[in-house]
Amino acid sequence: MTWIQALVLGAIQGATEFLPISSSGHLVLLPWMFGWEIDPAVLFPFTVVGTLGLAVAIYRA
Repeated sequence: MTWIQALVLGAIQGATEFLPISSSGHLVLLPWMFGWEIDPAVLFPFTVVGTLGLAVAIYRA
């Protein structure tokens, strides 16, 4: 996984976490759409980091 892919996945997770849609589903769907070869086990940290990052950004304000 490249840094660009990691940043895109983290941003997607953070942006969709508080919306009434499946944020974890986007982590699986996005690599498939772009043809990225990413192991699904690697996607779990993005769920945690993206959620915490957005929560901190929202509640800090």
